[in-house]
Amino acid sequence: MAYQGQRGLNPVGLGIAIAINGGLLALAIVTATTVVTRIDPSGPMEAINIPIDPPPPPIDEPKPVERAMPDPAPVPLPYTPPAPIPVPGPVITSTDTMPPVAPPLMPLPPAPSATGTGSPVTVATPLPVLVNASIDPRYRADFQPDYPAFERNQARDGIVVVRVLVGANGRVAAVEQVSATSDAFFDATKRRALSKWRFRPATRDGVAVESWREMTVRFNMEDS
Repeated sequence: MAYQGQRGLNPVGLGIAIAINGGLLALAIVTATTVVTRIDPSGPMEAINIPIDPPPPPIDEPKPVERAMPDPAPVPLPYTPPAPIPVPGPVITSTDTMPPVAPPLMPLPPAPSATGTGSPVTVATPLPVLVNASIDPRYRADFQPDYPAFERNQARDGIVVVRVLVGANGRVAAVEQVSATSDAFFDATKRRALSKWRFRPATRDGVAVESWREMTVRFNMEDS
């Protein structure tokens, strides 16, 4: 019950005031730039704008440093050997259908009966012992030939060199001229060698054999 003379509240105005205040409050919440300091239901609402510091600038995050990556080493290709080059050569043809037969193996020499670890000793075959023919001293005086009559009349000296074949019996079987002052000196030497010369024959391991020997004969007028 209201007393006369006292102003009563207008319900319509109160509703409008509440709606306005609600809208302002919502706007303040959205913008965050207005702060309500006082709400008086009996009068209009007063609002004071309080400045808000602007937000700090965004911090630049360090960017990752891009490093140049070296190119990967090339993978070597697998080695392929070159194809063989054909070489021209002779072509061998054969009509023989049988395979070649290996030659038979030679038998090995018998092993020595003695046992041991050393290498086998090879014994060298001794060389034959050769002895040259020599003048038989019993016939030395018969070696000088007769002086040719023609060369004596010319008072000419001479030298004859001959090769004689001494047989196994010590006698001269053949005479060959090497050099001679004249044919007369050579003929006289040849006749004497075949008839009178005697040698001790050459031997091989003690056995008499034929051999050649060179002889020199001198003809001097002072000795005749």
